[in-house]
Amino acid sequence: MAEAADFQGMGHSPARRWLRRTASVLAGAPLLAGLLAGTAAPAAQAAPTAAGSRAVHVSIDTLTPSAPVKGDTLTVSGTVTNEGKNTISDAQVDLRVGPRMYGRTAIDDAAERTSTSGDVAPIGGKYKVTIPRLDVGISQDFALSVPVSKLGLGQDGVYQLGVSLTGKTSSAPYDQVLGIQRTFLPWQPDATEEKTQLSVLWPLISSTRLSAETGSDDQQTPVFENDDLAAELAPGGRLEQLVSLGSQLPVTWVIDPDLLATADAMTKDYRVRSGDTTVPGKNQAVATKWLDSLEKAVTGGAKVVALPFADPDLASLAHRGKDVSGALSHLQPATDVAGKTVETILHVKPSVDFAWPVDGAIDPSIVDVATSAGAHEIITRSDSLQDNLPYTPTAARPIGGGTTAVVADTRLSTAFQGDMSKAGTSTLAVQRFLAQSLAVTLQNPENQRSIVVAPQRMPSAAQAQSMARALRGLDSERWTEPSDLIAAAAATPDSDATTKVPGSSRYPKKLRDQELSTEVFLNIKETQERLDNFKAILSAPDRVAAPFGNAIGRAMSTSWRGEPDEAEQYRHTVEDYLVGLTTEVQLIPKSVLTLSGRSATIPVTVQNQLLQGVQNLVLRLKSDNPTRLKLDGDRAVAERPIKIDGGHSQSVKFTGAGNANGPVQVTAQLYTVDGTPYGSPMTFQVKVSEITPTVMLVIAGGVLLLVLAGVKMYSQRKRAVARKAAAEDTDGGDDGADGIDTDGKARDTQSTDGARAPEDTDPGQPSDPTPDTGPESADASGAGEKVDR
Repeated sequence: MAEAADFQGMGHSPARRWLRRTASVLAGAPLLAGLLAGTAAPAAQAAPTAAGSRAVHVSIDTLTPSAPVKGDTLTVSGTVTNEGKNTISDAQVDLRVGPRMYGRTAIDDAAERTSTSGDVAPIGGKYKVTIPRLDVGISQDFALSVPVSKLGLGQDGVYQLGVSLTGKTSSAPYDQVLGIQRTFLPWQPDATEEKTQLSVLWPLISSTRLSAETGSDDQQTPVFENDDLAAELAPGGRLEQLVSLGSQLPVTWVIDPDLLATADAMTKDYRVRSGDTTVPGKNQAVATKWLDSLEKAVTGGAKVVALPFADPDLASLAHRGKDVSGALSHLQPATDVAGKTVETILHVKPSVDFAWPVDGAIDPSIVDVATSAGAHEIITRSDSLQDNLPYTPTAARPIGGGTTAVVADTRLSTAFQGDMSKAGTSTLAVQRFLAQSLAVTLQNPENQRSIVVAPQRMPSAAQAQSMARALRGLDSERWTEPSDLIAAAAATPDSDATTKVPGSSRYPKKLRDQELSTEVFLNIKETQERLDNFKAILSAPDRVAAPFGNAIGRAMSTSWRGEPDEAEQYRHTVEDYLVGLTTEVQLIPKSVLTLSGRSATIPVTVQNQLLQGVQNLVLRLKSDNPTRLKLDGDRAVAERPIKIDGGHSQSVKFTGAGNANGPVQVTAQLYTVDGTPYGSPMTFQVKVSEITPTVMLVIAGGVLLLVLAGVKMYSQRKRAVARKAAAEDTDGGDDGADGIDTDGKARDTQSTDGARAPEDTDPGQPSDPTPDTGPESADASGAGEKVDR
């Protein structure tokens, strides 16, 4: 019982803690017997000083074979480093093998021990390495090779293996253990009758890289937020290592389809943000090679599970997003597109029946959200769905509603977390993984069980390499045999295993603190509504539906956990780009208009700077004072349908009728066909200057007086010209009609007053007055303009 409680990570009641202490005493009995039966250690060695226990760091860098059989030679190599304050003399590195360990809890307790006391005597003899002097801060390599027959291994099981350094210092000139490192040695030389079926998930998941922006070309060239994915796909990179290693292992591939879509976009022309502009991407070859390698790895019968597109954060949706209208509506489309993406790019049909909450932590709301996306199997972990059994049960658990919880083993799943880049850390993790897997089998050797390993979502290259080393240590299949996640979900459940989903109060606070906030989901809702309005007016909405829809899905990705600032920046980038596109369709601002006369036309210009046409728009013009200014006859509001090609403008004219002088505020607003406002309203002022009948009579009278005055002046002028002509005929006498004097000299023909006679011309009619309005035009009116009548 204590074993089961510790295994599941449960909180211990007082009675359970008492049981655990009792079990620990019983489990330690064989160890005590071994200590008493073994060669006695010197007194100083049995009780080293506290300073001595920290003086030397021992690192076990290699241990081969990791799971030996009879006839093998065990080789252990590593380094010892003097981290104390005194030089060490007469030192030697020894190998110590403890007695067989009973149960998984005993392995955990042994791994946490730091004291050098209570260890068995070293093997001794020639199986040691002598180091005459080890100065402060100096490291020394060592290598020990011991035949397995000399290790004293007996019954099948897990044995603790220690590497120690014994020596003297100036402050303590006697032999003492100055440092020790412990690990585990699984001993199962012959295959068990019932092997544990082991299903290992191999995740291919990465951070979000693609933005919502695309080029204006027919191919819609994608724009990446950065080009960091290339480093992960390149030889030696994290994702390249996962594919290279996984292709040689019996694993179930768990893939985020967004990663495939992103890598596929990289195989073609793409661009990368660089400040306020974008530059061409240059890693097409790297992406192509990686996808080719992955396709080869998953063909030939490998099991592939596709997570919902962009790996949405199910826990955040369940705890913060489900009450925001429309938040959950993204899940089913994400599941639908997941299968299509994997099948299109990798040419294999994946399973889309699985949901994987963060760290396998579940509660009823997470289960409800996961199943709403179409999942029938939920990958959880044994520290969430806890059992109180003395053995590790089969992974599959029916939890109601036709849903199966696939419970991954916590110890095996978390074995490779942390920094695995150091050889010593990696070796310890590998040996502990192998020891725990053997301990599972030996718990109930007559009963075959199906166990699942669900490692961290995005393992580093070093973590992947350590995981691969551990799985290769199981190649001999002496106590496990490989299986897959689909088979594990379909396995016969253990009737004694719990099927009760833990309540929300037991959801880990650490994970809850990393969740996306409700405000995030409200922002996502606003972006989605803006996108829906924008798509409704486009002649080719598919060009924005896919890139923006995927970007909105990426904004809810699990990969943002622990990176709130980066997540916020990504959401703002998507929103800002969408706002920028929507404002490309807008009303051109107008100045004050003057309406002279009872009626005139009021032009309003709509501009479309997009590269595609817009339609399904309505322009409404509203008079704030219909008593003074009415539109289209006798209405306060008038509207016109709008349809504009890309890169064009349209001038829309409304009829205005003025009934009284004075200014009137007029508002123009675009709407979608369903009545949703599009963009911001545009207001302008119309000055109504009405010409009344009295004014018209005054003007007509004035014109009549002018005409009469003109007639009178014309008559007087004509009579004066006639009188002058008669006078000239009388004064001329016999001088002749050809203008020659009698003395033969030429003379001017002058009037009696000496002035030249004017030409006899018709003055004609006066020209029409200049009109007060220009011809009808589609251009926007200028300041103080008058509108067309």
